[in-house]
Amino acid sequence: MTAVERRKPAARGQATAVHRQARAVRLGPRSWSALLLVSAVGVVAFTWPFLAPPTSTLSAHAQDAPWLFAGLLVLLVAVVAATISESGLGAKAVAMLGVLAATGAALRPIGAGTAGIEPMFFLMVLSGRVLGPGFGFVLGAITMFASALLTGGVGPWMPFQMLAMGWFTMGAGLLPGPDRLRGRTELALLAAYGFLAAFAYGTAMNMAGWPFMGELASRVSFDPDGTVPSNLARFVAYCVTTSLGWDLGRALVTVVLTCALGPAILRALRRATRRAAFEAPVTFEPPQP
Repeated sequence: MTAVERRKPAARGQATAVHRQARAVRLGPRSWSALLLVSAVGVVAFTWPFLAPPTSTLSAHAQDAPWLFAGLLVLLVAVVAATISESGLGAKAVAMLGVLAATGAALRPIGAGTAGIEPMFFLMVLSGRVLGPGFGFVLGAITMFASALLTGGVGPWMPFQMLAMGWFTMGAGLLPGPDRLRGRTELALLAAYGFLAAFAYGTAMNMAGWPFMGELASRVSFDPDGTVPSNLARFVAYCVTTSLGWDLGRALVTVVLTCALGPAILRALRRATRRAAFEAPVTFEPPQP
């Protein structure tokens, strides 16, 4: 005998809510704890050149440290994804995750080799905004992993990219007013976030790859024997001379696409979220005779 799915009606107090935005994943204390732990380790993995004293083992093995952190981040991101999945990533959320991750991965090669033309970033901003921080973190990490396989960009930098993109997409889900802001105000907020977060992503990835330079560019490379102010000056010079134009291009493309395509995509994502009814309680009863 087949079961018939029937959703319970919303409570009376919820019926009058306006623009209440459903979340594909509602994070609990366990998921937030895992996210915070991984984020703390990630911050150390990105910023260790400024935290480790010149006499430390990490500074003495500057070429090996990124590999060690890369291996650690792979495991930690997997743990967070599994923890979030256990907190309520159902079949409908997984289906939407697959569609958005595949779309984002397909968008990334469009601008490969062209300064800053990376359209996947605007999609991550809009998806994180609609679907929330938990879903956004998993989406960002999986999209970057899939795009790395698609473009052949697999290397020690990939776990850093996955974590940075997870933060990028999660941040959009943490922006204020998800149930109140609509129209131009919301679009301006998302465009401003996309602009700043695109620079933050580029800076984080610069920090991840900077210790690999060694002696290739002595004036801007990481100096294991240098002081924190000296290395900070070298890092700023490295960002300005190697990636400022790329980061600016990424930020501008994100703003333009968010403003041009944002209203339509936000409506489509919210319509899909409503129809998926992620938060609706479900009961199963036998059919009437």
